[in-house]
Amino acid sequence: MLRQLLRTVLAVPVVAGTLAGCSTLNVKSDVNTPLVGSVRCNTFAWAGSFHGNSPLRGTVASPLNESRLRAAIAAHLGTGYIQEAPGAADCLVGYGIGSTYVVDPGGPYYGYGWGPGWGPGWGWYGGWGWPGPYVYREGIIAIDLYDARTRQPLWHASVDQSLYGVSGAEAQKRIDAAVAALFAKYPYAG
Repeated sequence: MLRQLLRTVLAVPVVAGTLAGCSTLNVKSDVNTPLVGSVRCNTFAWAGSFHGNSPLRGTVASPLNESRLRAAIAAHLGTGYIQEAPGAADCLVGYGIGSTYVVDPGGPYYGYGWGPGWGPGWGWYGGWGWPGPYVYREGIIAIDLYDARTRQPLWHASVDQSLYGVSGAEAQKRIDAAVAALFAKYPYAG
């Protein structure tokens, strides 16, 4: 009885930690360290905006999501980092929203369960993996920072965040979360 209680008490933090880990966003960041050290970004201008007739323009990269993304970026830059100054900026800010299909080749199930002839334990019928290829949509939001004078890249950061099939308040919530996660890697912070 004590062993079962102890096992349950110890399992709860592990499960809670695993679930909490699923809610964090995966950010990738790269900094041009020598250039960041020599360029002052006191002001910024936008490097551009979405162009073209991409099929993404009507979904994840809609004009509404572009506006939401620009506002979220400007809000983060304006909170002590740099101020917008079109035409006379030290740095240029670029951004992107994308979506693509990813194929995960899958694999056998691994996990605790009953296997054919194995009895209880690790087997093919546990709760991990899947029996074959799995296709899913991956979304990405990215921010780029450039030296306005030389057009050299200073910082690139991207986050796995899908906007596919969402709009309105949910899109705003996801964009805000993505931009906050990206700015946690901002090289000029502090």
